[in-house]
Amino acid sequence: MNFPHHRLAALHAWFARRTAFLDHPRAAWHAAWIVPVLLGLLSLANGQDDGWDMRNYHLYNAHALVNGRVGFDLAPAGFQTYFNPTIELPYYFLNRWLPPQWVGFVLGTLHGLNFVLLAGIARQLVGPQRRLVLLLAGACLFAPGFLSELGNTMGDNLTALFVLGSLYSVLRHWDGLLQWRARAGLTLAGAGLLMGVSAGLKLTNATYAVALCLALLAVPLPWWPRLRLALVFGVGVLGGVAATAGWWFVKMWHTFGNPLFPQFNNIFHSPLATENGVIDFYFRPVGWIENLLWPFIFAFNPRRVSELPMKLAVWPLLYVLLAAFAVVWLLRRRAAGRPASLDARAAFTLVFFVAAYVVWMRMFSIYRYLVPLELLAPLMIWIVWRYLAPSAPRWAGVALALLAVAVFPIANWGHQAWGERAFSAELPAFATPAQSIVFLAQPDPPSGWMSTFLPPEVKVISLGTGFPEAPAWRALRDKAIAERAGPHYLLFAASKNERDGSRLRKLAVARALGLTDNPSGCRKLAWLLKRTVEVRALPDGGCTFDLPAKYRLDLAALDRATVAALAQKLPQYGLRLDPGSCAIHQAAVGKEPYPYQMCGVTTLSK
Repeated sequence: MNFPHHRLAALHAWFARRTAFLDHPRAAWHAAWIVPVLLGLLSLANGQDDGWDMRNYHLYNAHALVNGRVGFDLAPAGFQTYFNPTIELPYYFLNRWLPPQWVGFVLGTLHGLNFVLLAGIARQLVGPQRRLVLLLAGACLFAPGFLSELGNTMGDNLTALFVLGSLYSVLRHWDGLLQWRARAGLTLAGAGLLMGVSAGLKLTNATYAVALCLALLAVPLPWWPRLRLALVFGVGVLGGVAATAGWWFVKMWHTFGNPLFPQFNNIFHSPLATENGVIDFYFRPVGWIENLLWPFIFAFNPRRVSELPMKLAVWPLLYVLLAAFAVVWLLRRRAAGRPASLDARAAFTLVFFVAAYVVWMRMFSIYRYLVPLELLAPLMIWIVWRYLAPSAPRWAGVALALLAVAVFPIANWGHQAWGERAFSAELPAFATPAQSIVFLAQPDPPSGWMSTFLPPEVKVISLGTGFPEAPAWRALRDKAIAERAGPHYLLFAASKNERDGSRLRKLAVARALGLTDNPSGCRKLAWLLKRTVEVRALPDGGCTFDLPAKYRLDLAALDRATVAALAQKLPQYGLRLDPGSCAIHQAAVGKEPYPYQMCGVTTLSK
């Protein structure tokens, strides 16, 4: 029975020796720049961001704002065209100023600054234990959602900086907040401002503003001081939202009659969109059993909360620990007349964490919106474990180590090999761009990013790509078509074989190693790669790679089918597609080709 404890003690001693350098007084300062730089390098290794949202609206929305196209084009990226573009601007300008590899490194390093805030929060919760603080902050980074978005533009990692910064600010000035002086009010307003910036940049972060406000109402003070804390924080939140999104709300109100256009149009009643809320309820739990057991359900079936197959073992463990914590807390309170001591900062953070989880579950249940909480989850495990079993912290360390390993392999939202440019495209000549319209009628794959290459005089209009059209919107579109004489065009993705990219990458590596230059190397390649490619001999004695027959596609036939389907779709918009005018052109994200077609379009009245 003592064997496991003996082995655990030996492992702990070994680990303590290997990490003793973290107790150095300057270790935290060094870690504060080394860890973000390492994450920047990991982002660099990931490659060019090629997520679906990037190609749909991240790039286009910043382009539209900078070039005055808001309200000029009509929903090239569907309803996401009208999301607040403030958060997209840094990436847009970085790609103008820096090579794409540097952009990826900068984004990854910025995301890595979450480590600094996590270390600060851990310092407030566990005290001045240098090595433990850094180890806990490091364990928090092994978060599948966070790592899946490292270096990309989805925004959850970036806005997590403001969420964690707000929480850290409250914890850092905890004693002053309880005493309530003018400086405490400014501190709390500043924390609210940070949280409001996060919510303004990405509205889904309002979850955390609500949760922190609720946590302030649970602070151990009389009711009026608690309410005062929450009100001051709330005013700060409103200020942060106004600073990062207020200008956009005003612009949407004046342009479309809805500050959140086209979302929540059941409230604002813009005539241009249908009366709906445009909130995705697909991922939410159904029924009280799913609500009660949700962490277990989505851990075993990650597709319930995400499009990616993530490893989410941290959530069932934390859920069990929190349930045990609640039971033990109640039992100790009943036995002693009051609960066993739990540091006030830790209690506050737990209330914030639980409240944020419940609000997230009932509002969205989309995992990528949970990044700030999953970054905090290992720290919450440590805090709860120490409360339940203060004499067995080593087992908590073992659990966190196993959880860190269990997140691999990390899924991601799409990356490609770096190219000389992040995005590139060949364009045909436009005879009269000021009279031309380029229509987008293909919801998937998205073409919003392609709109950024078109001449500025060309208007871009989407047709049936997911925007909630009202009759007034259709009238606006018909008016825009009538005002332009043409020629008009339809832009859509050409067919591509997704497996061909893997073939080309393998071929590039083999050529770099000189294995395709002679029969001997080609024989080795044929044996090594027999399951994935066919090695074909060339007349000069070298070889190249072909896809196996079962993976080959007739791209020309697929393109003809796409053209035929679009030709049937366009007449409902008063347009006719000319199949004989279609031509394929080249575009790319990084080094990944994204060929597209342009076809001539005329109005049925002509």
